[in-house]
Amino acid sequence: MDSFKILLVDDEKEITKILSKRLARRGYECKTAANGVEALAAMQDFPYKIVIMDVKMPIMDGITALRTIHSRWPTTQVILLSGHADMQLAVQAMSDGAFGYMMKPVELDALLFKIEDAIAQYRLEVMS
Repeated sequence: MDSFKILLVDDEKEITKILSKRLARRGYECKTAANGVEALAAMQDFPYKIVIMDVKMPIMDGITALRTIHSRWPTTQVILLSGHADMQLAVQAMSDGAFGYMMKPVELDALLFKIEDAIAQYRLEVMS
């Protein structure tokens, strides 16, 4: 699991702090970013295999960042989080390459299952 470092992207620092601690307890190493621009800079330094990112953020939103991540690092699995139920946005995110779209506040167990699925998907894509 140590090779699966996770990039957490959210403009609400408290959310990334709490999520980072909870995931660390499960053996995941996390780095945080406050918006899409910071996320892309972090990806440049270390191409994370899993990115968990908020949809609505200042400077660069999650959908815009998702499109760039998907084009530059196509095997990276991006799980988007949103505080607003928007089916059209969820469909758009999935067609833009998101691995998943989950509602905030996200249940930790549900997120852990999604992360495990994303890791399996990453391995499938890299192996083929």
